[in-house]
Amino acid sequence: MSHDLIIFDCDGVLVDSEVIAVEIDRRILAEFGWHLSIDEIVDRFLGGTEEAFVAQLGAHLGRPLPPDWDAPYVAWYREAFEAELQPVLGIESVLSGIDAPFCVASNGSHAKIRHSLGLTGLLEHFPDEHIFSAQDVAHGKPAPDLFRHAARSLGAAPEDCVVIEDSRSGVRAARAAGMRVLGYAGGLTPAAWLADEGATVFTDMTEVPALLA
Repeated sequence: MSHDLIIFDCDGVLVDSEVIAVEIDRRILAEFGWHLSIDEIVDRFLGGTEEAFVAQLGAHLGRPLPPDWDAPYVAWYREAFEAELQPVLGIESVLSGIDAPFCVASNGSHAKIRHSLGLTGLLEHFPDEHIFSAQDVAHGKPAPDLFRHAARSLGAAPEDCVVIEDSRSGVRAARAAGMRVLGYAGGLTPAAWLADEGATVFTDMTEVPALLA
């Protein structure tokens, strides 16, 4: 099977960031008196946008957060990522072995995507024109806008694209965009969540070449 474009999510698919980020999220929410378990944070926030996180926190507090609310916490993420972030196991060989064009499309900001890929040595696989962020569109995942934008920018028809995702919101976005989606359940997301959304589920990146073939 040939594909016009392979679209990778970033966090949890290219870089093994979810465990790190969810723990920082837990600490931040606790600072505001909202004590959630890791499983609850995964259920509420995994794969979502920063705007969705802020909206839910504001709703819990009963007041909007100021624009600079996260200033004290930016260093928490930066320091943890710089100390601990690694590529997802097996992803480097996947990227090196793909013949079709590929890109990254993430709900994270351009700066965050590039920083994470740079820390893990993966940035060399993604030229600037193959990096797409929710900043580029009106609505991030689970809306299909980001994936459609990536496909359109790189001249690919949605039905000839394959998306590799690890979150329910990402799978929903890919399905809504009319794209085939592979759901990576080797991280925090339960396989059943991805299967229920219509993804072909796998747990090891070494399975990707066969799934694409």
